[in-house]
Amino acid sequence: QFSDTGSRKEHVKITSESKPGFLERLSETSGGMLMGLVTFLLSFYLLFTNEGRALRTAKSLDEGLSLVIPLDSIHSVSQQNEGRLVHLAGALSTSKPLFDPSYGLSIQAVKLKRHVEMYQWVEYEDSKEYEENGEIKKETKYSYNTEWKSEVVNSRNFDREIGHKNPSAMAVESFTAVSPNVQVGSFVLSKGLVDKIDNFKQLSLSNLEDPHADVTRGGDYFYHSENPRRPEVGDLRVSFFYAGLSGDDPHLGSADKVTVIARQRGDQLVPYHTKSGDVLQILYPGDLSVEEVFQKEHESNTMKTWALRAAGWLSMFVGISLMTRIFYTLVDWFPIVRDLVNIGLKAFAVCVATSLSLLTISIGWLFYRPLWALLIGLLSVVPIVIAKSRVPPKKQQ
Repeated sequence: QFSDTGSRKEHVKITSESKPGFLERLSETSGGMLMGLVTFLLSFYLLFTNEGRALRTAKSLDEGLSLVIPLDSIHSVSQQNEGRLVHLAGALSTSKPLFDPSYGLSIQAVKLKRHVEMYQWVEYEDSKEYEENGEIKKETKYSYNTEWKSEVVNSRNFDREIGHKNPSAMAVESFTAVSPNVQVGSFVLSKGLVDKIDNFKQLSLSNLEDPHADVTRGGDYFYHSENPRRPEVGDLRVSFFYAGLSGDDPHLGSADKVTVIARQRGDQLVPYHTKSGDVLQILYPGDLSVEEVFQKEHESNTMKTWALRAAGWLSMFVGISLMTRIFYTLVDWFPIVRDLVNIGLKAFAVCVATSLSLLTISIGWLFYRPLWALLIGLLSVVPIVIAKSRVPPKKQQ
């Protein structure tokens, strides 16, 4: 079946295959068990190394806070601070503006990004499986829609390429230009600090003229299209973004201010290596005090730590679920038993993953804070105790 609703097209494809036998399902489960074992082992590595990283980062931040020196002036370089960790805040400045001669555009900023999108066909799938006459049938609805995409969509992978063919490449490429020399006052920022300037904002094109006869400006886009209001597959639109305004602009305002904490080396700001083994080179937009900067860094470290803990727990849960899947396969011919076993296996995976995750975290803390390690180790027993308490006692004979 095929239908066309405006630019959106769709068709349905039905495939069928014989229902897999017991030995075939058992073989698939065995492969899943091996994958589960790998995932299970990787979760230990992720959880253990994450705790060491988090504590090391926290110690490095505390060390940095105790050593950092706020500069009195950003317009003079004092030799007394050579090699020391310094704090300064000021407006960004660059030696030359960034250009895109193809579109007649220039801006005094740290970064200028050209973002190119092409109007293309995009395929979407919606599948459902059902059993009929002893066979497993899969009904897939393929729908096609035209959209602006920044990456080339390979239409050769479509279920039906005829009528939905995309160009193999874009005539105009995206790119990001970065200023070779970025300063705050008299201090030159290292590449690592410049990389942190990534708060991109879209550049308004309302003050620019159409750069070529085959290019039309519409809003904040340049269109390579005969009719931007009714684009065709293969048409392009180009937008621009900037980060770190480094000069006063009549349309964009004054230069952006940043706060930097790094090691002073001559007139350069470079990474500072702490005794804990971490590197400090911090940059935030705005004018922040030393305490505000380190508070933000501690908050970022905490968020990253909990995100990796959640990822580690999830990896362990998935690994245990895959390794115990074989019990589900052995009873999947009996619907009621199968559902009960499935619930039991999920509960087992939750309890074991939680206990082993807490135990692994406690081992990670053992070398740094033994008392906290002991407390977390005791918490790891709680899920097992709760699960055991819910098991009904045996009836007395």
